[in-house]
Amino acid sequence: MKSYRKELWFNITKRRELINITPFVQECLVESGVAEGLILVNAMHISASVFINDDESGLHHDFEVWLEKLAPEKPYDQYRHNGYEDNADAHLKRTIMGREVVVAVTEGQMDFGPWEQIFYGEFDGKRRKRVLVKIIGE
Repeated sequence: MKSYRKELWFNITKRRELINITPFVQECLVESGVAEGLILVNAMHISASVFINDDESGLHHDFEVWLEKLAPEKPYDQYRHNGYEDNADAHLKRTIMGREVVVAVTEGQMDFGPWEQIFYGEFDGKRRKRVLVKIIGE
C-alpha cells in the first residue's frame, strides 16, 4: 500500500474566505500514484474547515449569511472565549462546517457525485494557513 502526505498552504487575505481546493487535491492524487484508495483532506487550524459542496457563488453567499446568523462575529463580548483573541465565532463556524472530508479514489480519479468540490473554509484568516492531504491506497 502507498502512503502520501502533503501540506497545502494558503495566504488568506480576509477574515472569512472560501477556497475551492479541488484542483490542488487533484494534483496531490496525481503525485501520489494511487489508483484505488482514500484521500483525507483536513484543516490544520481550529478556526477553519474543509467540506464538500457545490461551487456556486449564491450558495457561498448563503453559507456566509447563515453562519453569521448562527455565530455572529460581533459583539465580541458575547463570547466567553474572547479575551486574548476575538475569534470565538470562528471556532463555532468550524464546528458547524466540519474539520475534514474523505474522498474515495477509483481508477485514479476522485469519486465525486455531480457538482461536488472540496472547499477550505477560513473563519479567522488574514494570515498563512494550511490543509493536510493524506492519501492511502494502491
